[in-house]
Amino acid sequence: MAAEPTEIRYDKASKTLLVTFDDGESFTLPAELLRTQSPSAEVQGHSPAERKLIAGRRYVGITGIEPVGHYAVRLIFDDLHDSGLFSWSYLYHLGENQTEIWQTYLDELSEAGLSRDPPGRA
Repeated sequence: MAAEPTEIRYDKASKTLLVTFDDGESFTLPAELLRTQSPSAEVQGHSPAERKLIAGRRYVGITGIEPVGHYAVRLIFDDLHDSGLFSWSYLYHLGENQTEIWQTYLDELSEAGLSRDPPGRA
């Protein structure tokens, strides 16, 4: 059985989501990482070829966390994105692989000539 969260807490000042799991693991996930890696079809598409690179979200925050059954949460971001359902296993995956996922994201931005900064704030 997959690990389930025992605590999910958002720190508005640091814009990070702390997720503690029942197996003792705990991850601090930046809102920017969560937004750019959202499991929504809007970001991921319906196949890997349709995945969108989301730029300009350095300052994104989370304004709401809504439980979805006993398996996920819907995160509501202050850029109005709210269609991703973050399952427990996906949050765990992001936590365990955060360094590699983040580096891949930064490399993709660089290759595309895009920035983490919103337009006009670079």
